[in-house]
Amino acid sequence: MTAASLELSLGPVSFYWTRERYFAFYEQACHWPLTSVTLGETVCSRRRDMKLADWLEIGHQLAAAGKQVILGSQTLIESNADLRDLTRLCDNGDFLVEANDMSAVHRLSEAGLPFVGGPALNLYNVPTLEILKRAGMFRFVAPVELPGADLARLLSDAREAGLALDCEVLAYGHLPLAWSSRCFTARHHQHPKDRCQFVCQDYPEGLSLTTQDDSRRLFTLNGIQTLSGACQDLRHELAEMATMGVSAARLSPRSEGMDEVVADFDLARQGRYPAPSPLALVDAELCNGYWHGQAGMDLAPVLED
Repeated sequence: MTAASLELSLGPVSFYWTRERYFAFYEQACHWPLTSVTLGETVCSRRRDMKLADWLEIGHQLAAAGKQVILGSQTLIESNADLRDLTRLCDNGDFLVEANDMSAVHRLSEAGLPFVGGPALNLYNVPTLEILKRAGMFRFVAPVELPGADLARLLSDAREAGLALDCEVLAYGHLPLAWSSRCFTARHHQHPKDRCQFVCQDYPEGLSLTTQDDSRRLFTLNGIQTLSGACQDLRHELAEMATMGVSAARLSPRSEGMDEVVADFDLARQGRYPAPSPLALVDAELCNGYWHGQAGMDLAPVLED
């Protein structure tokens, strides 16, 4: 494979936007050079501006534009209500589902439905891939901490074991690192979680957490989720991904400048890296450390093709 054959996919929106912003964003996405789009609220069950019917409506618009549509499940299941919502999602009858926890895997497997294994499943070895392949998984998103060299070995070993699985890599965006039963954004505003006043919506790009010594952006707080402070940027590694057998490069949505980001990655598939980069429009440091076996927040030097 060459970088030009690598698909571009759009991951779910991590942050909490208004209903109007979601619809406007995905209306634009209909025109972007994407093969697949993953939709849905995958972070917090209290974010209820968007109902399943809304996601299905957006999904049908994207499908009409030629995109494969996948619905992402919630990562942290905390209540019976969450399980009921998960059941409705898995039984939607229109689109595939990305399973972000094992309860979703169990539900989809019981129903005999194929699914995508999300990044939160942390799939690091062939035996785990074999188990989930038997359960119905046909594609998986590599863990964000997995170095590129280790992923290459994993994909090679999977092929030797006779596993036919597509693999997706998060190539752009804040890296999802952890989920908690506590809401850090609400706590920042001195609100209890169950009366959070939905302050996450005030931060469409997340709430920056900086270091005390040099004010470096260390993490991005997103309600119950903690993401990296810097945005992963693997434009220069697309050819390497394609060579090792990665099927798609996933781009994580941002509220501003996303059309330029998609265009930049589309050019990178062709070995073209415009200067100045449109990624400079995004107010965030860049990183690629995990891919290169370094600290995740590092930006390893790369050579342009």
